[in-house]
Amino acid sequence: MELRWLEDFIALARTRHFSRAAETQNVTQPTFSRRIKLLEEEMGATLINRQTLPLSLTPAGEEFLALCEDVTRRVDTARERLGQLAEADASRLRLAAPQSLLANFLPDWLAGFDPAPPVMPYLRATGWLADDYFRALERQECDLVLCYWPATPGTLPLETAGLEARVLGRERLVPVSLPDAEGRPRFSLEDTGRRPLPLIAYHPRGVIDQCIRAHLQSLGQMPTFSVLNESIQSGNIRELVGLGYGLGWLPARSIQAALSSGTLVPAGGTRWQVPLEIRLFRYRENPHPAVDALWQRIPDARADAT
Repeated sequence: MELRWLEDFIALARTRHFSRAAETQNVTQPTFSRRIKLLEEEMGATLINRQTLPLSLTPAGEEFLALCEDVTRRVDTARERLGQLAEADASRLRLAAPQSLLANFLPDWLAGFDPAPPVMPYLRATGWLADDYFRALERQECDLVLCYWPATPGTLPLETAGLEARVLGRERLVPVSLPDAEGRPRFSLEDTGRRPLPLIAYHPRGVIDQCIRAHLQSLGQMPTFSVLNESIQSGNIRELVGLGYGLGWLPARSIQAALSSGTLVPAGGTRWQVPLEIRLFRYRENPHPAVDALWQRIPDARADAT
């Protein structure tokens, strides 16, 4: 049964006249009459008493009218709700970011806005590498990218033409290890007598791995590592470091509690810590108006085309 048949019947019940009801439904009177007849056949009952003037409803018609009004009211409510959902979805900003930033930075950053911007984490992106993020921005698969970035310019050979960035904060990568029985790091960058050092590393095409290597080169000291595992997720690295397999660099925000409790300890002095920026990127030609609206609300004047 078509919804328009129900609407036809409601129009006829209100006007009690085939021609006037056909007018309200923008069809000819013969077409309208035929649709009412098909409706009665579909329902298996006579709904209209055509012997009275004006027309009247049969008892079955009165019952059916109440049902029609209820159904059309529910459909109208559903349409309105779906429209609201579509409007809300159209205003959302899809933000791609690594898991550590989603967990340890994004919630606090968003809490600093009033009202909160309509940002929705794009969870498909948690396993991406840096160039995947930037290609997704250009394809408009996502609207914003939140990522770690080297504090020292020129560290990464990444193509970011057409993008703009805001620096939102700072982070430090801290090399950590499981402690030994005396609370000292089981694997230490300061202990030059132990080589090679077992390393739980980041993916070599990722931003963090390249930042770590650039920082070590700037120190003039590149320890000899035995790479046991490579991962995109810092959470995976933390788990393996916590099991005692080796040392690894982790964002300071993510290990504050572990360092305070002594379940993890620094694997070297502060010179081994890697400074990072936390940057938000957008594609200049993204037409989404909410991107521009958010960009104007970010209180960092250091917008630059990187």
